[in-house]
Amino acid sequence: MKQDFFPQKPDIKPTIYAYELVGVDAHKGLLKVGYSEREARTRIAEQLRTSGVDYNIVFEKIAMRNDGSTFKDHDVHKILGKQGIQKVTEVGQEWFRCKLKDIEITYKSVKDRKVIDENRTIDFPMRPEQKAAVEKTSAYFLSYKKENPNKTPHFLWNAKMRFGKTFATYQLAQKMGWTKILVMTFKPAVESAWDDDLKEHVDFKGWQFVSASENTLWHKGIDTKKPFVCFGSFQDYLVPVAKPRPRLSYNFWGKWKSSVFNMLQNLWIPVFTGMTTFKET
Repeated sequence: MKQDFFPQKPDIKPTIYAYELVGVDAHKGLLKVGYSEREARTRIAEQLRTSGVDYNIVFEKIAMRNDGSTFKDHDVHKILGKQGIQKVTEVGQEWFRCKLKDIEITYKSVKDRKVIDENRTIDFPMRPEQKAAVEKTSAYFLSYKKENPNKTPHFLWNAKMRFGKTFATYQLAQKMGWTKILVMTFKPAVESAWDDDLKEHVDFKGWQFVSASENTLWHKGIDTKKPFVCFGSFQDYLVPVAKPRPRLSYNFWGKWKSSVFNMLQNLWIPVFTGMTTFKET
């Protein structure tokens, strides 16, 4: 009798998923958080059976840590409970009144075995081309300063769309040990990208973002003992001749270590030795 000493490993994919029901008033604002070792859609179809209710899968990620250990939905449920998000048992098991971001944060906390940071859910690493840019730029800055201690080095990134200039710039700042970054641009609409990357990625915990926008930190609220980024457009800083309007009124806290000029697809990074005070007009 033939024996199979090396049986095939079963096709198991531990998964944490979350979905919402569409058009069901009793479940409005609720998400069901579950676990399956198959595709989430297969498991959900079994749960709903022939009810005919439409659903939308909002979250589906593998329930496995980097060390190979796995976790289940009850681990996620436990952390959700610690955040004050409780089950809504009136409509069934595993239903929570929460948002997708709550699930994302909790999943990452369980997966990484780390305390929850409510605002930081992004943890992707640099791509090879971003890493190469950071390495090349930092090496140039360091060598230039050794050879020209009294001059300011400059570096231009010919970075096309979707390169990830904001993320790579912040990684460069981390590598260089910069703690005061001035970002100037011709295109004020890119502010959200600079703000989001700084506030949501785990690599930049502790950094602060300040600009002229009402929904960001104002310069008087900056903790100068912590690293910060000051964002502004040239429209913010230049004084108009024909039609004056309020501008940024920043005291630049002494010397700036680095300044970044975001020129659409290019990025110019001069290292400044000092700046003056900009006043409101």
